[in-house]
Amino acid sequence: MPGSLDPIDVGVQIPYHFRCPISLELMRDPVTVNTGQTYDRSSIESWIATGNTSCPVTRSQLTDFAFIPNHTLRRLIQDWCVSNRNFGVERIPTPKQPADPSLVRSLLSQASNESLPSHTRLAAVRRLKGFARDSEKNRSVISSLNAPITLISIIFTESTRELTHESLGLVSMFQLSDAECDSVASRPYRILYLVSLLSHSSIEVRVNAASLIETVLAGTRSLDLRVQIGNVDGLFEGVISILSYPFAYPRALKVGIKALFALCLVKQNRLKAVTAGAVDALIDRLADFEKCDAERALATVELLCRTPAGCGAFAAHALTVPLLVKIILKLSDRATEYAAGALLSLCTVSEQLQRDAVTAGVVTQLLLLVQSDCTERAKRKAQLLLKLLRASWPDDSITNFSDDFRCSDVVPF
Repeated sequence: MPGSLDPIDVGVQIPYHFRCPISLELMRDPVTVNTGQTYDRSSIESWIATGNTSCPVTRSQLTDFAFIPNHTLRRLIQDWCVSNRNFGVERIPTPKQPADPSLVRSLLSQASNESLPSHTRLAAVRRLKGFARDSEKNRSVISSLNAPITLISIIFTESTRELTHESLGLVSMFQLSDAECDSVASRPYRILYLVSLLSHSSIEVRVNAASLIETVLAGTRSLDLRVQIGNVDGLFEGVISILSYPFAYPRALKVGIKALFALCLVKQNRLKAVTAGAVDALIDRLADFEKCDAERALATVELLCRTPAGCGAFAAHALTVPLLVKIILKLSDRATEYAAGALLSLCTVSEQLQRDAVTAGVVTQLLLLVQSDCTERAKRKAQLLLKLLRASWPDDSITNFSDDFRCSDVVPF
C-alpha cells in the first residue's frame, strides 16, 4: 500500500492511515477489530451487516464483533483537522460510544427497583433516554433487553409523576411487540390514564401519551379492543388538540396525525372524530404537514368523507375543495389518489360542490391525471369524478386541450 498522500477536493492531502480501508474516506470514529486492523465504525458495521464475517484487509475470520475505539488515532485525526482548518477541513466531533448492554441492563434494573430512591431511578431512566436519542443501534440494544415492558410497568404503577413522564418519553421511542401493545390495550385503566395525560399542561407529555396510544392502536390486532379504545371519553378531543397545537411543533403534528389516522381506520370511530372537530383541524393544518404526514392526513380526510357527517363537515369548510383540487398531481401519487377519492365522495352528495370543484380547476387536473403515470386507483377515481362532473363544467372548459385529453377518450360511459 502506498505511503504517500492523496489529494482531495478541498486541496489538502489526507494522510493514508487516516483513511478507512473500506470507504477510503477520513475516519470519524476509528475502531480496531480483533485482527488489529482499524476501520471507521460505520463502514465496518455496514460490512458485517451485509453478511461478511472476515476482516476486509487481512481476510482473516473475525472472532469478535465487539469493536475497540481507537482513541489515539481519533485524537490524531482531530488534531490534523484543526491544523488544516484554513483549507476548509472541519474538526470531526468526538463520537458518542454505543450503549454497553451490561450498563443498559444495570440501568433498567435501577429504574424498576422500587426500593431505590426516586431520584436514583429517575437518573437511570434519563441516562437510558440519552442513549436512545444517540442512535438507532442504541435503541435496538435497549429494546432487546425488554426495556419496553419494564417501562410500561413503571408508567402504570409508579406514583412519582416525573419518573412516569420520563418513562413515557423513553418508551415512545420504541416499536412495541404485539404482546406489549396488548398489555396496554387490554387493561382499560391504562388507556384511561394515557387519555388523561392528553390534557396535561406539558405538550411534551401530551405528545408522548398520544404516541403510545397510536403505537398500541397500530399493534393491537383485536378490533374489539381498538373500538374500546376509541370509546374512551376525551380521547379524540385530546388527539385533535395536539394536532391543533398553536405553536410550531413538528413532532406534535406528526404524532397527532398518526394517532388520528390510526383511530379513523376503525369505522366505528369516524363519527367521533368528526364530532370532536377533526375536519377543521385537518383542513386548517394541511399545508403544515411534511410529505408523508400530508399523505396520512389526506388518507384520513378520505376516510372521514365516507361518512355522511364527515361529508357535511368538509362541505361546510370553504377551503376543502380548493385545497383538494390544488393537491392533485402536486405532492405525490398517494396524495393525489386520496385527494381524488375525497373529492369523489364530496361531489357525489352535493351539486354545489361539483360546481365549486369545476370553478377551482378540477377538470384540468383530472384530465392531466388520467394521462399521467399515477396509480390505477387514482385514475379510476379521476374517471368516475369526471363522469360525475360532466354536466357541471362549461363547454369551453377543455377547449384548450388536444384530442388526447378529451373526456370522451378517457372516461367510459
